[in-house]
Amino acid sequence: MSEEPRVAIVTGAARGIGAATARRLAADGLAVAVVDIEESATKETVDAIAADGGRALGVGADVSDRDQVEAAVARIAAELGAPTVLVNNAGVLRDNLLFKMTNADWDTVMGVHLRGAFLFSQATQKHMVDRKWGRIVNLSSTSALGNRGQANYAAAKAGLQGFTKTLAIELGPFGITANAVAPGFIVTDMTAATAARMKVDFEDLQKHAAAEIPVRRPGRPEDVAHTISFLVSEGAGFVSGQVIYVAGGPRD
Repeated sequence: MSEEPRVAIVTGAARGIGAATARRLAADGLAVAVVDIEESATKETVDAIAADGGRALGVGADVSDRDQVEAAVARIAAELGAPTVLVNNAGVLRDNLLFKMTNADWDTVMGVHLRGAFLFSQATQKHMVDRKWGRIVNLSSTSALGNRGQANYAAAKAGLQGFTKTLAIELGPFGITANAVAPGFIVTDMTAATAARMKVDFEDLQKHAAAEIPVRRPGRPEDVAHTISFLVSEGAGFVSGQVIYVAGGPRD
């Protein structure tokens, strides 16, 4: 490992999977840029990392806006160091059945998930190429396989899988790996919002999900963070272009 600590960017890291991932990577010894739409929202994650003895920087940016993304990456490089680990985790839900889905529902989800991953990957890859080392992890989902009421989200998450495989091909010669992690049912604010949309009790939804999962429990953000920790590690340099389902059982 290099003498200087690796610098990681985790988007959508104010809470949920992103926050757990930022804390895990900091525990692994990386300096972490905690990115979210509002910089003030990153404080809890940044403070938790600092309390554990890690180094973190909170950065506000709309991941779908090129100018904001490029400014964020420039600030991170200046204040923490050149980022060579990127976790594209930022996401939003705009669920609706196809006949009710609006242009805004579609465009917002595509902008955050797909354009956001594209812009951050493009802005950080030059730092990775310069150092002949890099790790990119994109957050997909089991919804990529199809999910009622999520035509936009499913399309975006499936698109991220193709995007990941293409990055692996293009960036591999520069010592950069690209992989996707596709969580199943994870207990987060986002799944709580899904329960509210479905007008079901969140505890009941978790029990129902657990009964359908082979390991008989819902996932936790830390389950996903652990997998990401492996994929961005020094030892994972021969794993690239893969989609790993973190879902408590096999997926088709």
